[in-house]
Amino acid sequence: MHPNPAFRTKNEALNLDFARKRGFGILSINGAAGPLVSHVPLLLSDDGVTADFHLVRSNPIAREVKEPVPAVFALSGGDSYISPDWYGIEDQVPTWNYVAVHLRGNIAPLPADDLRGLIEALSAHFEERLLPKAPWLSEKMTEGLMERMMRQIVPYRLTIASVDGTWKLGQNKPDSARLGAARAVAEAGIGQELAWLAALMEEPPVLG
Repeated sequence: MHPNPAFRTKNEALNLDFARKRGFGILSINGAAGPLVSHVPLLLSDDGVTADFHLVRSNPIAREVKEPVPAVFALSGGDSYISPDWYGIEDQVPTWNYVAVHLRGNIAPLPADDLRGLIEALSAHFEERLLPKAPWLSEKMTEGLMERMMRQIVPYRLTIASVDGTWKLGQNKPDSARLGAARAVAEAGIGQELAWLAALMEEPPVLG
C-alpha cells in the first residue's frame, strides 16, 4: 500500500466493491522454500467476509496448503504512467497512478463437495457481465467430462481479516491538473484499464 495517506483507505465498502468488480488477483503465501504466487479469479461473499477460489492440484500453493495459512490477495487495475506535462503546471515529476486492494487473512481448503457449487457460482458471476449472451452452463458439457476435470482442481476459501486500498488518482494535485492528466490518460495513457482509471481520476471516490 502507498505510504501517502492521501491515497490510502480502509473504507471496506469501497475496497470490496472494487475487488468484486475486478474479480481477479494475485494470491501469495509464504511457502516452505520462499514466497509462492498464483494469478486467480475469486468470488467474494455478499458480506465481504470470505473469498472463494480454486487451484489446479499441481499448483505449488495447492500442494503446500493443507490447513489454514496466512495469505494475501492483491487486486489491481487500472493503472497508467503519468507524464508531468499532462498537469499543465510547472515543477512536476513523472509518476504512476493506479488502484490496488489487498485482502489479507487465512486460506484453507474447502470440502471437495463444495467444488461444483463454487464453479457454478464463479461462472454465473462473470457470465452475467456478458448479457444478453445466453449464460454458459455446465450442463452444456459432455456427460462425465465435468466430473473428470473437477478431479484436477481443489476449492479454497480466504477468510478475510483486513482490507486495505490504494487509490492513487492525483488527489494531491489541483483539480485542473488532475483533470488534465485524466484526459491525457484516456487519450494516450500507458497501462491497463485506462478508461476506468481516467474516469476515477476525474471523480475520485471519497476515501474516508
